Amino acid sequence: MKWRKLGRIFDPGRHGLPHGCSGFAQAPQALVFDDFVRIYFSTRFREPDGKYLSHIAYVDMKKDFRDIIGVSTHTVIPLGKLGCFDEHGIFPMNVVRHGQVIYGYTSGVNRRVSVPADGAIGLAVSRDDGRTFQRAGDGPVLAPSLHEPCIVVDPFVKIVEGTFHMWYVFGLGWKRGAPDAAPDRVYKIGHATSPDGIRWSKEEGRQILADRLGEDECQALPTVIALGSRHHMFFCYRQTFDFRTNRDRAYRIGHAWSDDLVSWTRADGEMALDVTPGDWDADMLCYPHAFACDDQTYLLYNGNEFGRHGFGLAVLEP
Repeated sequence: MKWRKLGRIFDPGRHGLPHGCSGFAQAPQALVFDDFVRIYFSTRFREPDGKYLSHIAYVDMKKDFRDIIGVSTHTVIPLGKLGCFDEHGIFPMNVVRHGQVIYGYTSGVNRRVSVPADGAIGLAVSRDDGRTFQRAGDGPVLAPSLHEPCIVVDPFVKIVEGTFHMWYVFGLGWKRGAPDAAPDRVYKIGHATSPDGIRWSKEEGRQILADRLGEDECQALPTVIALGSRHHMFFCYRQTFDFRTNRDRAYRIGHAWSDDLVSWTRADGEMALDVTPGDWDADMLCYPHAFACDDQTYLLYNGNEFGRHGFGLAVLEP
């Protein structure tokens, strides 16, 4: 599986962003139209106290992925109400067509006292081709539970033979690398199904991917695409501690395959996509999103500093 990098296709520093946001274009997610591709991403507004609020924006691009048609000037979806699961940000949002509407599955962020944040997954619906989304309700459709105690986020939804499948991230808990260090979370990828995209049944606490870096490996942002008769998952993974500035412990993109959408075989060695020394993605590769467009298979991804400098694109060679 050989991926050819096409370079960075969007730099948020070169474009005006809505809601006073600046920098960051994290977790890009594609929605393909007849003559262009809309790519949603999370950007950030910095509050006076230095904390961030994550908002959803999008960029429309021609299908050559070189020419930008425009960047959203409005808030795609407002943040949640006071005290709700998505009060302090949405990062990321996955979009899927369902009949005449577009479902947006949001990762809502809310701040905590003892740890930085918690999260859950919400549902919003667009009836204007994805320009704006309205919440189905103020609460989440998937949230922490008995054996998934925190940070249920990063949904990717795919409708297969009338059944909604969601791959998502669930937290096992928080740990400290040293007694006086700030806590960091450990999270894995899980699976849930639904008859309607609203009522979900999850395989409570089942980690569907084997660890490569040990039991404290963090796995994030799964995306699934069919290539031939086999399903392929791309995701990112890293060490729990010292991953922000140590490139050897930072995110890389992993790969797994499945014939039934339930059991997955990890095969990172088949990925053939790695960092590029001296470039915008020299230190990490993270937040992948696979999609098909005009008989080609593409992979969007972020590079250094978790998407501060935008996102790039790779194409799967025949």
